[in-house]
Amino acid sequence: MYNFIRSFFFLFDAEKVHYFAMNALRFLCSIGFIQKLLAAGFQPKSKTPVVEKWGLQFKNPVGLAAGFDKNAKYLRELETLGFGFVEIGTVTPKPQAGNDKPRLFRLPKDKAIINRMGFNNDGVKVVSQRLKEWKEAQGARNKAQGTSLITHHSSLITHHSSLIIGGNIGKNKLTPNEDAWKDYEICFNELFDYVDYFVVNVSSPNTPGLRELQEKDALRKILSHLQTLRTERLKLSAESKQKPILLKIAPDLTLSQLDDVIDLAREIQLDGLVACNTTISREGLGTDAATVAAIGAGGLSGLPVKQRSTEIVQYIAQKMNGQLPVIASGGIFTAADANEKLKAGAVLLQVWTGFIYEGPAIAKKICNNINKQ
Repeated sequence: MYNFIRSFFFLFDAEKVHYFAMNALRFLCSIGFIQKLLAAGFQPKSKTPVVEKWGLQFKNPVGLAAGFDKNAKYLRELETLGFGFVEIGTVTPKPQAGNDKPRLFRLPKDKAIINRMGFNNDGVKVVSQRLKEWKEAQGARNKAQGTSLITHHSSLITHHSSLIIGGNIGKNKLTPNEDAWKDYEICFNELFDYVDYFVVNVSSPNTPGLRELQEKDALRKILSHLQTLRTERLKLSAESKQKPILLKIAPDLTLSQLDDVIDLAREIQLDGLVACNTTISREGLGTDAATVAAIGAGGLSGLPVKQRSTEIVQYIAQKMNGQLPVIASGGIFTAADANEKLKAGAVLLQVWTGFIYEGPAIAKKICNNINKQ
C-alpha cells in the first residue's frame, strides 16, 4: 500500500509533499478515535526492548533524526507512529528561512535524499513555547486519565510523556564562527526545561563555514561552555535533571579529525555522539551523474551513507571501549540495518531517509524484528 502512495507522492516537490503528509496526519490525529486506531496499528510490540541511557528511559531504541520535525509541530503524530524518541530542530536563536527552494531532492535509484535546507526554523523562542505547551498538555492528559507521573528510582528523569525529546541546536547563518558559542548558549538556555537531551550540530554541510567548528579547539569552547551552563542550571533547579549533551559529527571527517573528536569527548567527558550527519560525497551513486550535478550542493543521506556510518560507529566504540554512547544515524531502513548498527556498538538508532522510503510503519517494523544478539 505504501509503495503505491510513495510513487504518487514522488511525482511532486519533496518539501511540499513532506508538509502535506504531516499536516494530513495531524488532522487525522486530531480526531480522537482515529488517533487511537492509528496508535494501535503503529505501536511496536510490547516485547520491544526498553533502553535506559543517560538517566533516560527510551520506550524503544528507534528515534527520528533531526530535520524531520524542525519546529516541534508533529510530536503527537510521531509518537502515534511508534517512535521511541524524536529529535527536533536544528533550532537556531533567530528564525530563518533557510536556503532557496527547491532544496530537497530524492534519488530513488539510490534510496537517498539530497538536502540543502539551511537550518530553516521558527527560532528558538517559538519552538520552546511549542514544547512547553506540549509538556503541559501531556501533564493534563495524564491527570485526566488518573495516572501519575512515573519516577524511576534509578535516577531516571520524570516524564510527562513516554516520548523522549531531543533538542538539536545550531547557529544562525549570519553569526560568525567566533561568536557561534553565543548562539548555542541561547538555544541551550531556552530549551533546557523542555527537552530531555541536547545535540550540538556543527556538522551540517548547508550552513557556510559551520563544519569548521568541528575542529578540536572550537568544539572544546562550545561544548565546555554548555557543560558549565548545565552545571549552573542544575544548581538553581529543585529537580535533579541530567540533560545529556551530545555532538553530531559528519561522515566526512578524516581519521585524524575523528580521533580529535574522540580525544576531546574523553577529555571533557562528553555524554555521547550522534554518527552521522549527511555527507558531501557523491561516490558510488547509481543515479546518473548529470542528474546529480543538476541538483547541486547539499548533504546526501540514505543507503549511500550506511557503510560509512557503521564504520564510524564501530571505530568510536572500539577506541572508547564502549564507554562513549553513540546514536547511530545513516542508512537505517530495516531491522537488519538496525542490527548492524547495534552490533557495531550503537546504543540507539535514528531514521530519516528510511522513513521516506519505507513508510510510517518503519519504527514498528524495526522494533518488532530487532535482535541485539
